[in-house]
Amino acid sequence: MHEASIVTELLRIASDECSKNGYTKIDSIKVIVGRATGVMTDALLFAFNVLKEDTLAKEASLIIEEIPVRGVCKDCGKEFESNENYLIFECPSCGSFSVNIISGKELNITEMEVSQ
Repeated sequence: MHEASIVTELLRIASDECSKNGYTKIDSIKVIVGRATGVMTDALLFAFNVLKEDTLAKEASLIIEEIPVRGVCKDCGKEFESNENYLIFECPSCGSFSVNIISGKELNITEMEVSQ
């Protein structure tokens, strides 16, 4: 489960930023996760709840916003969006497999709520 290593790094980054700015507690962390990352959000949340113990985020909640895959077809130029779990990068308009993925690969911390 690579979600555990993602959460470990997420907690490290959040704790470092919190400490660097003089805060002692993380109340919540909001992340965006693109569907093309292959990250399972349920597993991410489970790993967070297990690994947050003994950190500044021990009482924190993890807020996950999933981002759909968006792409543009190189052949017909149409933009498309997909919320599928198993991605097939095929243009829904013309059936071409020549597409550019323009979003859905994100995995970022977007907000943190902290306190002293």
